[in-house]
Amino acid sequence: MKLYVGGQEALTPREFAELALGIGIDVELFAGGEDETAEEQAARLDAARDILRDLDGPAAAFGSALMHTAERSRARTWKAAA
Repeated sequence: MKLYVGGQEALTPREFAELALGIGIDVELFAGGEDETAEEQAARLDAARDILRDLDGPAAAFGSALMHTAERSRARTWKAAA
């Protein structure tokens, strides 16, 4: 499936956010990485929450949705591994 915003193709989630919202959002900051430790995750989430407080409108909603989606995905992965 291809995603287009304003006639331009978005190849990555970051490109989609930049095209759709007109801002640059660090997707990894809100969604995280697969190989991060619990300590790294806690620090990243603290930083992401601080940044969410400074964002408004669509940017805040997008960042928040990324965080929630990533958490649900990790929970399913942990449950499947158990």
